[in-house]
Amino acid sequence: MMTSFKKIPLYVALACAGLPLSVAAEDADETATLDELVVTGTRSASPLLELSGNTGRVSEAEIDLVRPDHVTQIINRVSGVNVQRGNGQEHLTSIRSPVLSGGAGAGSFLFLEDGIPLRAAGFANVNGLFEANYELAGGLEVVRGPGSAFYGSNAVHGLVNVLTRAPSLDLEREIDISVGPHDLYKLKGTISDTVGRHGYRLSAIGTTDGGYVSESGYDQQKISFRHDYYGERDSFKTIFSHTNLNQETAGYIVGFKAYEDESLSRTNPNPEAYRDAKSTRLSTEWERQLTDSSTFRLTPYVRHTEMEFLMHFLPGQPVEKNKHSSIGLLSAYTKDLEGGHKVIFGTDLEYTEGSLSEVQFNPRPFPGPFIPGVHYDYDVDATVIAPYVHSEWQILDKTRLTAGLRYEYTRYDYTNNTGSRTLAGSSRYLRPDSDVDTFSNLSPKLGLVQELSEDTSAFINYARGNRAPQTTDLYRAQIRPTENGGTADSEEIDSIEIGVRKLGEGLQYEIAAYHMKKRDYFFTDSADTNVPDGKTEHTGLELGMFYPFNDQFDIAANVTFAKHEYDFDKADANIEDGSYLVTAPKRMANIRLGWNPTQQTRAELEWLHMSEYYLNDANTFKYEGHDVFNLYLSHEVNSSLTLYGRVQNLFNTEYAERADYNANIPDYRYFVGEKRYLHVGASYRF
Repeated sequence: MMTSFKKIPLYVALACAGLPLSVAAEDADETATLDELVVTGTRSASPLLELSGNTGRVSEAEIDLVRPDHVTQIINRVSGVNVQRGNGQEHLTSIRSPVLSGGAGAGSFLFLEDGIPLRAAGFANVNGLFEANYELAGGLEVVRGPGSAFYGSNAVHGLVNVLTRAPSLDLEREIDISVGPHDLYKLKGTISDTVGRHGYRLSAIGTTDGGYVSESGYDQQKISFRHDYYGERDSFKTIFSHTNLNQETAGYIVGFKAYEDESLSRTNPNPEAYRDAKSTRLSTEWERQLTDSSTFRLTPYVRHTEMEFLMHFLPGQPVEKNKHSSIGLLSAYTKDLEGGHKVIFGTDLEYTEGSLSEVQFNPRPFPGPFIPGVHYDYDVDATVIAPYVHSEWQILDKTRLTAGLRYEYTRYDYTNNTGSRTLAGSSRYLRPDSDVDTFSNLSPKLGLVQELSEDTSAFINYARGNRAPQTTDLYRAQIRPTENGGTADSEEIDSIEIGVRKLGEGLQYEIAAYHMKKRDYFFTDSADTNVPDGKTEHTGLELGMFYPFNDQFDIAANVTFAKHEYDFDKADANIEDGSYLVTAPKRMANIRLGWNPTQQTRAELEWLHMSEYYLNDANTFKYEGHDVFNLYLSHEVNSSLTLYGRVQNLFNTEYAERADYNANIPDYRYFVGEKRYLHVGASYRF
């Protein structure tokens, strides 16, 4: 059946206002229904109007319109989100936060696939979303700020849930081929059907990219399989995913506004850099309907990840190899009570065996601590036990209270395989003795939802988020110790937000204001010192809206105003209470004008606005920001063939995807934004 692009405004509305898309997209009405569901907040389908917090959504239809080659091209459509593109498939994330790197960048955000973490909590990856099949996802859901009681470590500033695409009701076969600049080619294929009580979907992607800058590029393959079984009282969902990345990585270009210099902007100062990564995941969710008012859900899973890369951003350029294997179990019992109340009891269990080595093969680049040899070689066995309770209470006819509590126990059994605390001749690589470290964290949640009218609700929500330290923060500090001898401890953030959302006909929107305070923030300051007890403050206002002018034209907007500030003083690093954190823009916007000239055609003009942001703790160096425009077009020729294309950077703006200041050089450095290019493709269904 041919899809009507007249329905795309609905999908855009649901996404841009933090609103979800029904799985049965082709059966959707022209206006957003009032019982739209999201799954991330409670790990099960819940009406959006009853949520006491935010959930942003990028729909399946939007993914099919954009046809992203990088996750930044799709996820930054959500308010409060700023994922910066590195080279190749790399990225750094910001969700109600500055753009974070290192252990903070890895551990402050939880990346999920159908509710299951892509990586173990203490073994996260700052580039974690390249291990997800977002190109063929059934949607992305983003919770900004701490998650609910269902989520623990790493759900500090936010979480991203990549939803697998459900099996089709009838036989569906599709091949998609696209081409872009610098020898960029992508082949996607999917086959899906439902036979009796069994549904399945098999999807595969192969991408090769010659790289925008010299001596760069990547090859990546992804495969995913989903099988659903629909019984009278039992249902099963099994998901298998595998990804492989082989990347020739380009480093920063150096020099003030080097992205505007034609002689520098496409050069690669680190042609020797590379990154190879693999990930494999398997899970089965079993849900049993015990009675008309109670269900039980059990989800066992296994995962394995491994990665090797050249640390081109460090003097001496050591090679890091890391891997970990996990086995886990998610369990939940849900009971619906009389009067519209609900309680959910559950426990999350996970055991992980991980390892990391860092070896420098190059000679010492200059006098100092960066000497060749084995810098680190260790193993960590990690155990996580996390019971939780989540409850919902219909305290008045139009007032609903949500309360939850999660306790999380984390145990790291660490083994130093080098046999020594230091590398001879260097004071930099401090290697703790073998030890066992444990962390206990308690996360309360409390929210209130007030129905204002049939299509509008207001909410207020308090949540505490925390995370045990990343294993690299504990056992591979990479720099000299802290001045006070402290080490990383559990990070904690308290968040309160208030908002209002409207669904239904005409104007649809979600407005949310938040304030968060974080303690025990572990980071490296500009004086090259570990800070184990940093304090920060985060305040912002987020707006997502959609308005259909008529059947042909519509507008969608996501706008963010935010202040991310230090909440303490540290004179030697020029940190003052109230100064801005690094890479924390005050304003961001994504505004899209849509046009449906026919039932089968959709065009979209996108404006990306990024305000200036500081590049050092003293707030003396900054990036001036940018405005970039993109154009998307999709046309269904017939029920079998769809042609599509996009023009990135429509007005050929010179800008940086990421700006940074390196005090060791000292100089500005950038990942350059691509000049204008055309990407075209065709999708054939048979």
